Amino acid sequence: MGKIKVENIKIYAHHGCLREEEIVGSQYLVDVTVNANLQEASNSDDLSDTVDYVHINHIVKEEMKVPSRLLEHVGKRIIDRIFKEIFIVGKAEVSVSKINPPIGGDVEKVTVILKEKRNV
Repeated sequence: MGKIKVENIKIYAHHGCLREEEIVGSQYLVDVTVNANLQEASNSDDLSDTVDYVHINHIVKEEMKVPSRLLEHVGKRIIDRIFKEIFIVGKAEVSVSKINPPIGGDVEKVTVILKEKRNV
């Protein structure tokens, strides 16, 4: 097994429980780590034998465009798409961070982390 990480994907999106968050939006950071058997790719040097991180970035950008009240919901959608579209992924971890959340204090970010294994 091996891991592929796509870190600090910066996105402006419209998630949150407050009406203002839906309208104004805010900055987010998304990290994705996937576990997959990378042995074939390490021998073949062929992109079709590995996890294409461009594909992961595409999934994240598309799912972040869909407004959600909860970061957990966005993270779950990202993981579901990874398992649906990238068959060699066995485990996935997604963290979604809201930068400067409107929670009445000086908070840099809040982060939700979800981890799942592929159902075999």
